[in-house]
Amino acid sequence: MVEMVTRPYAAAFEKFATADPDVLCLSADLTSSCEIDGFRDRHPDQFVSLGMAEQNMMSFAGGLGLAGFRPFLHSFGVFLYRRPYDQLMASVAYPRRKVRLMGFLPGVTTPGGMTHQAIEDVAVMRSIPNMTVLETGDATEVESICEAADSIDGPVYCRVLRGSVPRLFDTPIVVGQMRELALGEDVLVVTSGIATEEALRAREALEKAGVSVRHLHINTIKPFDEKPLLDHIASVSKGVVVLENHVTEGGVGSLVAEIMADNGVGKRLVRLGLKDTYAHGGSRGYLMKHYGLDASALVAGIETLIGQKTGITEEQLSAARVDAVHSAVKAEAL
Repeated sequence: MVEMVTRPYAAAFEKFATADPDVLCLSADLTSSCEIDGFRDRHPDQFVSLGMAEQNMMSFAGGLGLAGFRPFLHSFGVFLYRRPYDQLMASVAYPRRKVRLMGFLPGVTTPGGMTHQAIEDVAVMRSIPNMTVLETGDATEVESICEAADSIDGPVYCRVLRGSVPRLFDTPIVVGQMRELALGEDVLVVTSGIATEEALRAREALEKAGVSVRHLHINTIKPFDEKPLLDHIASVSKGVVVLENHVTEGGVGSLVAEIMADNGVGKRLVRLGLKDTYAHGGSRGYLMKHYGLDASALVAGIETLIGQKTGITEEQLSAARVDAVHSAVKAEAL
């Protein structure tokens, strides 16, 4: 039985920030939606509300970084790079300010549709010089994301999970270190974020069907140590499948493809994610099924890779966790 943790970020950030007065909490009118409303109420001297003005918040954060503070910006991921892109480049990335961008609602984790779904954020952020990109995949990684981000000498973008989050791991994020979750010999499965839980749902059925799976969980997308990945690729006979909560262009699948191409690796690669499309509104489970981001899609991708059917049915996969579509608190929680 997977332990579910309610609002792991809220408690973790408060514990982290109150230990250092140079850490400031910035919000752009999504305070409760980013689980920092309690921090605002209890620690007003470390909290700054910038209103619904992300461009101003980004420039303001750059100034705080210049003054020696370490601002943590809280908003939905889309609002930390789409609207304030110029300010992000000029005021934060170029001067390498210690600004920590905590981006909530990555990919299809929201029913809010295109305006709220950060589906190309990894592609954008990992293309920006000086930017570090981290992604959380469970409650333990959410609880340790603040320390991980704050260990970086420069700007950091984090994909943060919120609400009820499963605990899959026992150890915190170590920047630059992937998690080795299984060491099979047929197929290498590479996942990040919520896609890792989907791969865990499929692994037992795959093993019973005779497919030996090597499974890596990626939480540090940039910078990326390619040698361990190359060693894992060399250890499997069939090839690699990447499953991610992101478009297939520019994300983890592209990262793996680039590393394989740069090093002349002649094995097959299947990239699973959003295929040149925006996602419409709906529950997370529905969207993952509809767009081919779930355990069944991973099984199908592996079947494509190995060139044979496994016979695995939906009923043979571990049960999916079902989230409530809407917040019981307020509409902004989309």
